[in-house]
Amino acid sequence: MTDLIAMGKRAVQAKTYLQDITTDQKNNALHIAAIYLLEQADRILEANKLDLKQAVENNMSPAMQDRLTLTRERIKAMAEGLEEVSALPDPVGRTLEEFIRPNGLQIKKVAVSLGVIGIIYESRPNVTADAFALCFKSGNAMILKGGSDALQSNIVITDILREALAKAGLREDILQLIKDTDRQVTSEFMKMKQYVDVLIPRGGAGLIRAVLENATIPVIETGTGNCHIYVDKDADLKKAIPIIMNAKTQRISVCNACESLVIHKDIRASLLPELAKALKTKNVEIRGDELTREILSDCVPATETDFGTEYLDYIISMKTVSGVEEAIAHINQYNTRHSEAILTENKDTAERFLRGVDAACVYVNASTRFTDGFEFGFGAEIGISNQKLHARGPMGLPELTTYKYKIYGNGQIRG
Repeated sequence: MTDLIAMGKRAVQAKTYLQDITTDQKNNALHIAAIYLLEQADRILEANKLDLKQAVENNMSPAMQDRLTLTRERIKAMAEGLEEVSALPDPVGRTLEEFIRPNGLQIKKVAVSLGVIGIIYESRPNVTADAFALCFKSGNAMILKGGSDALQSNIVITDILREALAKAGLREDILQLIKDTDRQVTSEFMKMKQYVDVLIPRGGAGLIRAVLENATIPVIETGTGNCHIYVDKDADLKKAIPIIMNAKTQRISVCNACESLVIHKDIRASLLPELAKALKTKNVEIRGDELTREILSDCVPATETDFGTEYLDYIISMKTVSGVEEAIAHINQYNTRHSEAILTENKDTAERFLRGVDAACVYVNASTRFTDGFEFGFGAEIGISNQKLHARGPMGLPELTTYKYKIYGNGQIRG
């Protein structure tokens, strides 16, 4: 069984070591790592084939297989993410605030790394590279625990990244991977508060719930994505259908895909027949409420459960509403505070939606698929937080730091 205590001790040593690493050293290591990923793509793809073979044998759903699959293009994107992170400003050491008290004390609020970050994630092996880039650039040591379904891919990617660290003259233990698939090991990992400063789960609702319920380490919750698009009566329908198709079908297995459509009752007849034709070309099943079925008589009746489901599949629910206030109320009842969108040409309605919807990211006339660290210019993301403390939305470099106060005096004592 994995010696988690030994891993924790090595991570704490790496955390201290990282405090003296310069920005140039970080950037050089990231650049080497990007080159290594590209040069050793065949090695990664061979490992990924083993994971995919097991996925087929285990009857993994097509959506989850898509999450697991690596291609040369996806490996290239992983490498580009490392290069982009290397080009971003170092978040550590920034002076966030500075002031002098009447007694002469000079106080600086300075950004510092979180320390040791533990990440538990499922299926997507690209997370291994993304997590490494962001945690390392923000001065954090990391212990990763990927899912058993991506084990071979994660092992090879981690080995390559550790080789890059060694090539750059840095300690390999900045990055560690738990290879043991025993659930007891994962359970023990969640309780390593003495060694791990923050735990970030990234995966489905079951994983996130398990971490929240069992971890003793402080958790940054990354969210599932029951994302909605509200099509207002003042929407431009020429824009609407391409946006909906992109949000729903470009990649169904991701948390920023649209799962539910909310439609103003006045545009049912003009929108739904054409939209249904478009969705049919991608074999998307429509589950609609009663007013939706008045127009689309052959769609599946929607249940209460449908409105709260993250399908990660070629399924979309549809709810008809009387206006923006009802749309906001419906979305806030069923959403996961991830990403929501309104399609409208009415600026007042758009602003009302932006104010009223409780979510990390709220869009006007754009696909929810843009909720992504790379798309936001963060290079990559450690996850998309739908909580309200510490971080919200795509988490880039600044979200992987905290701060300390540095106080400079010249002999002051408190009276």
